Amino acid sequence: MKNKVAFLSLLLAMGLLSSCKREELPKTTCLKGRLALKGICMNYVIEVVEGQVDSSQVEMLWKNPMSGKTYTQAFALKSICSFPENIKEGDEFYFSISPLPEDKMCAQCKAFSPVPAKGLSIEICE
Repeated sequence: MKNKVAFLSLLLAMGLLSSCKREELPKTTCLKGRLALKGICMNYVIEVVEGQVDSSQVEMLWKNPMSGKTYTQAFALKSICSFPENIKEGDEFYFSISPLPEDKMCAQCKAFSPVPAKGLSIEICE
């Protein structure tokens, strides 16, 4: 009788363990971007130069009203608090789109510099 209870307990435990599936974490897709414009007060414009991006998240064609220069797959940087200072205008880097809203825990001056209407929070890929 003890053996039957132990055997049934073992079967039950194995059944519970096999029904628990390990959740897979979503794979982060890194895109290649270029810091196209390093405007005043962290008004930065980034262009996606490599990788698939949802066209509803970026301006497929954006013209800077100050310079007349046109940018493709451009967006305004929203994650200004975490963007590395060592990335200079024209530099290319890899990033992922952050699901978190823009961060607002750092000071930003309010001087105007034109940016696309669409903006994204991003994280730099290591």
